[in-house]
Amino acid sequence: MAEYDDILLRIREQMPGMSKSQKKIAAFIENQYEQAVFMTAAEMGEALGVSESTVVRFASALGYKVYPGFQQALVSCVKDKFSGMQKIEEKYGRRSQSEILTSVLSADIEKIRDTMENLDAGAFDMAVDTLLSAESVYIMGLRSNEPLASFLHFYLNMFRKNVFLINTTSVTETFEQMIRIGEKDCFVGISFPRYSMRTLKAMEFANDRQAAVIAITDSKYSPMAMYSSCTLLARSDMVSIVDSLVAPLSVINALVVALCLKAPDAVRSDLKMLEEVWNNYQVYLNDEINFVDDEPMLNYSLRKQDADKK
Repeated sequence: MAEYDDILLRIREQMPGMSKSQKKIAAFIENQYEQAVFMTAAEMGEALGVSESTVVRFASALGYKVYPGFQQALVSCVKDKFSGMQKIEEKYGRRSQSEILTSVLSADIEKIRDTMENLDAGAFDMAVDTLLSAESVYIMGLRSNEPLASFLHFYLNMFRKNVFLINTTSVTETFEQMIRIGEKDCFVGISFPRYSMRTLKAMEFANDRQAAVIAITDSKYSPMAMYSSCTLLARSDMVSIVDSLVAPLSVINALVVALCLKAPDAVRSDLKMLEEVWNNYQVYLNDEINFVDDEPMLNYSLRKQDADKK
């Protein structure tokens, strides 16, 4: 096992038994290891508001006899990340475009299959019930996870009210946008490696406010699982330098379908109202292509005016 994988695995395995200060160090290492690699124990402690001895004990608890050994593992971590392009060239460099397509799609199929086998059905049911019963739902996913959060927000907003997408680069604004969250609400945090510290802090805040917290992440050792009421796991390894989000998107899609089936009356009512709005205000005429009599509805409104004049 590579040193990079080894240090992350050690952190994730021991995360549940760590103290609050150790969990703070663990989250910082996983999210900011390029910065952490250049820090002494004293500097890291000062940056995180913990003592130097706490940082040293953290390294020792992971199996490193001295702090320099721990730091060397972080160096290997950074080297492993920055060799990503070399790995792509080694794996795909001599393949044709069609072979690359087949290889990437096959890898994504395997991730979906692995997710199907390991997803906790009980946690999935709990997530559906929680999303249905919550007065307000807050959703957050940053960086490469932002499209996943937007997808869930778009569809939830179609058939239930009070759905909020937290989307900001400021930690202060994050708390401002969810300042009213309470025990009758739900927070959905979506994060995959590299994990987002801002999403983690938002989940901690929601948990402190006694809101139900749903985590959509890749591992039971993920720091996102620390504050979640239920955790939905989806495999999201890196195919190349790009995160594969196919399996997480499938899990979110399944959530939306299950929610629709669980609350059919409410869904039908809201969707019927949406259809009436679309029809009354001709929302789609100039935005999407439809087909009437095997011809696309391009400039349909102008053609309709001409026909009316005749």
